[in-house]
Amino acid sequence: MSGENSKVNVKQKVAHEFKEFVVIFLYLAFFFCAVGTYRMLLLSDFRDSYLNYSFALINALVIGKVILIGEYAHLGKKYETRRLVFSSIYKALLFSVLVFAFHIAEEAIKRRLHGESSVAALHNIHFDDLLGRSLVVFCTFVPLFAFRELRRVLGEDQFYHLVFHAAADRKT
Repeated sequence: MSGENSKVNVKQKVAHEFKEFVVIFLYLAFFFCAVGTYRMLLLSDFRDSYLNYSFALINALVIGKVILIGEYAHLGKKYETRRLVFSSIYKALLFSVLVFAFHIAEEAIKRRLHGESSVAALHNIHFDDLLGRSLVVFCTFVPLFAFRELRRVLGEDQFYHLVFHAAADRKT
């Protein structure tokens, strides 16, 4: 009997984690595709627009997974007792630094695979580009973590009821 309960719990946990990942992915994909569209409009460069959106979606997938890994490692937990605004901004900053570190590692690995030495790989990384991307990621993370912190404090059921039900439904 307990074996069945543990299987049900594992299935529920996997379903919950998958739902979390999908929500984060959709949120990030929305913003990253918007930034890609803005870039294309600003530069009047519509060639290979499918690639821009593909990269935006891949980044959303990877960064969504990085967020879940960071949360699994309990990053930012020590600030959860502070005001929500501070906790949200702290987590947005902390996770932005984590994403920045992942981008540096990714670039270094790509360059090593293309035959560059370790020193040359790190030297040839465009840090200004990565910092610009990190700023966009941070600005995207602030509302994401604000909602996630609000959900943590209210509880999932209360949060979803507040966000996804009409005002008339919330009064009851």
